[in-house]
Amino acid sequence: MGSYSASAQHLVDTMRAAALAAPARGLAFQGAPGANSDLAAREHDADALPMPCYAFQDAIDAVRDGRVDRAIIPIENSLHGRVADIHFLLPESGLSIVGEHFLRIRHGLMSRNLGPVTRAMSHEQALGQCRHWLRAHHISPVAHSDTAGAAAWVADSDEVGLAAIAPPHAAELYGLTLHEAGIEDAEHNMTRFVVLAREPMPPPAGVASMTTFIFEVKNIPAALYKALGGFATNGVNMTKLESYQVGGSFAATKFYADIVGAPGDERVDRALEELDFQTKSLSLLGTYPQARPRP
Repeated sequence: MGSYSASAQHLVDTMRAAALAAPARGLAFQGAPGANSDLAAREHDADALPMPCYAFQDAIDAVRDGRVDRAIIPIENSLHGRVADIHFLLPESGLSIVGEHFLRIRHGLMSRNLGPVTRAMSHEQALGQCRHWLRAHHISPVAHSDTAGAAAWVADSDEVGLAAIAPPHAAELYGLTLHEAGIEDAEHNMTRFVVLAREPMPPPAGVASMTTFIFEVKNIPAALYKALGGFATNGVNMTKLESYQVGGSFAATKFYADIVGAPGDERVDRALEELDFQTKSLSLLGTYPQARPRP
């Protein structure tokens, strides 16, 4: 567990108290108040009580321990791919994916106006998403654990030339001057979040759904080809497939996958049965309604 800067801590304490007092409405997120995950929580469920957590593991633990009912976690960005470590945290969490949310990412440059901006602090993902703009303006990036957390840090700092890159509304939240908004390098900058709960909540029949799972292939020739054959022959659309190494051996490969559909559909059931036969392990992480249509 890390700590927030003074400008963020009083907001954190207020939001945590509200969420913990009503666990059914509590929605844990990683970051400081005003972070993109905070925005995603409020967009996903307008009745939710977002609860700030310093790290992803803290947000997951809040759900696993029963302090709040759900967490919302970013898993991938349209510019920079998957969020670091999330493929390890999700399977180990013991939680189920029960929803998804897509958030258009907007970044703004903000400071206390202590001289011309020469350094900008933010999360590594945000810095990467603004790297061309920063380079064009001769501003050096400074890594921080969170976007809004960086804004709070800058609000408490007397360092000349230091600014933060955060969602534009964070400037008002932390009493900073917003110098420019929309500094992200691409207009299609989008982050996908998943909502986690202790128990699965399968969508009602007829609702367009997604299913997410992890599998490990056998260490034999054409293992992945054989494992995925059932999805092709049964006409199941796989919208995401990412590999990652486990155990440090470079010989054990796991895959994270999303498919359109849900168990109970004959085509999906046949494809998953074939996958289970062809792999060393298969773990379903959740079935949930689509937040955006897939083919």
